[in-house]
Amino acid sequence: MFIKTRIFGDVEISDDKIITFDDGIIGFPELKHFAIMHDEEKGSDAGIKYFQSVEEPGFAMPVMDPLMVCENYNPQVNDELLAPLGELKDDNIIVLVTVTVPTDLTKMTVNLQGPIIINADEKKGAQIIVEGNDYPVRFPIYDILKSRKEG
Repeated sequence: MFIKTRIFGDVEISDDKIITFDDGIIGFPELKHFAIMHDEEKGSDAGIKYFQSVEEPGFAMPVMDPLMVCENYNPQVNDELLAPLGELKDDNIIVLVTVTVPTDLTKMTVNLQGPIIINADEKKGAQIIVEGNDYPVRFPIYDILKSRKEG
């Protein structure tokens, strides 16, 4: 499938790369199909990737692995919320958090309270709200990323 994206221009996304979100994502319940994309020049190990909507090519949300900025990230999630994704195991689960990149990069944050959980085998995902106050919606990451880059 070819789509015209805002960030990557015209791209082809193979069907096996499309992840289905039966309930959409927070704030965008109508968007149900996404692909994870990255800047080819930076490679797939680049910190920030993009959660690209297939239905709305202009919609791409920056995301990243939460362990890059919060090494002990391990939210407790109700199993009932994850049941629609199928059997999740260490080798098929992908956890991402959304990144907010304001004009002032020093104010960059990730949302640790609303992780995106994906079953890579089933190509199914859900965005979950983590219970409790252990993980903030706006977790500052600029200094963490800067020190990782320098280190």
